[in-house]
Amino acid sequence: MIENFIQTIDQFGLDHPERIVYENNQVKNTYGELREYSNRLANYLDQLNLDRSRPVMVYGNQKFETLVAFLGAVKSGHAYIPVDSHSPKTRLELIGEIAEPAALINVEPTDFKINELPTIEPDQLSSIINEPVEYSVDHAVSSDETYYIIFTSGTTGKPKGVQISHNNLLSFVNWMLSSEFSLPNEPRNLSQPPYSFDLSVMNWGPTLASGGTLVALDKEVTDNFKELFNALPNTKVQVWVSTPTFADVCLLNPAFNAESMPEITHFLFCGEELTHKTAQALRTRFPNAHIFNTYGPTEATVAVSAVEITDEILEKYDRLPIGTPKDDTLMTIVNPTTDEVLSDNEKGELIIQGPSVSKGYLNNPEKTEAAFIKDRPRKYRSGDLCARDQFGQFLFYGRTDFQVKLHGYRIELEEVSFHLQHQPLVKQGVVVPVYGRDQKVSQLIAWVVPTKSVVGNELKATEEIKAGLQKEMVSYMVPQRIIYKEELPQSPNGKIDLKAIINEVNS
Repeated sequence: MIENFIQTIDQFGLDHPERIVYENNQVKNTYGELREYSNRLANYLDQLNLDRSRPVMVYGNQKFETLVAFLGAVKSGHAYIPVDSHSPKTRLELIGEIAEPAALINVEPTDFKINELPTIEPDQLSSIINEPVEYSVDHAVSSDETYYIIFTSGTTGKPKGVQISHNNLLSFVNWMLSSEFSLPNEPRNLSQPPYSFDLSVMNWGPTLASGGTLVALDKEVTDNFKELFNALPNTKVQVWVSTPTFADVCLLNPAFNAESMPEITHFLFCGEELTHKTAQALRTRFPNAHIFNTYGPTEATVAVSAVEITDEILEKYDRLPIGTPKDDTLMTIVNPTTDEVLSDNEKGELIIQGPSVSKGYLNNPEKTEAAFIKDRPRKYRSGDLCARDQFGQFLFYGRTDFQVKLHGYRIELEEVSFHLQHQPLVKQGVVVPVYGRDQKVSQLIAWVVPTKSVVGNELKATEEIKAGLQKEMVSYMVPQRIIYKEELPQSPNGKIDLKAIINEVNS
């Protein structure tokens, strides 16, 4: 069990400075470099005399310097906000407006700026980390101070910043390092999810805490199937962390199996539902590997429950369970209206209580009060519809609201609809999910009442609307199809009848 995440990483840098911590495109970096480079960056941030209570925003992707920026920020006493270099400028501006960061670190070149905010550009970052300094890590983030902030989709068109403390992180990482998972010592872990997606913490958290190696795959590689299939066998990874959707992509390649990737010992899934079909295919292709289905919202630090998918589990369940909670966490099913605790096999809202539950949303007391219950330890209203069966396994049945997951990314349908309705061609519009036979969301569809007739020009109108949405949100939030209507159905209380639309598109 580790007691201080930053000290643990630094100790590897002192005791094993030549050990590889990061690999990307044949470029390798060591724990010694991670320690020294992050110290130098922390020293520079200290000299800026920044407000310790304000976070540092880090713009980057799958590069070693991004990891250096994270560690440098927390050593200097600042939480960091990871934002992906593929994010649209509008979203970055919203995050900057909400977070009020103390500084911005651009690991990748960009024209994104926040007023007069101190900004470290890529060339300057390179100069800083390559200039030796003496530095004492004596005022780093610790205890209940915020370690990182992940921004998720919000219901009003604005994202929400989930604050994760050092203690939250320790609760999660120590669970991952426990005998429940029995991960390899000093593991080689596939690093594929973007750092702005909290699934990435399942990569770097236990890996850095155990002196392992992160093997990164750039988005340009994962988006190109041919390059991806060629690259995977060369990673020699032991631990695979991804969404089930990414695994499904890899399973399209018949050569994705234990023969071509014999080093794999563990598959860890989170972010969306793991289907029986996907799990069975992996059991067949990798018969000796351990497959874990985990569950958890960003607000409770990545994951709070897990189950190993064995042949027995596959035989017993058609829809796979999300497991049992970690030892320090209580998961309770309640009536969403009355908060009455429900019995086994009754569906209700899942309440999560434990030391990995966030303190709330950054600079958003109203949303924090609605979702979090001030208790010891804190409680979080997940909004997930779940039940516990007679065997103690928790089962996931979807959302109690209109929040969905597509390819592992959490999406508030209200946020997408909000931006849709602000497009010039849209008089009225909503976005709803389409479910596949495996009960996972397969795509998003928009129903639109246009501001003018688009008959005969539907293709051009769709292109125009999608182009507008691309400027407002990340690509995975943009609906795949747009259907034009003269009017949208209404419920008896005069609101758009979303349930009726969902039922029709899924009929």
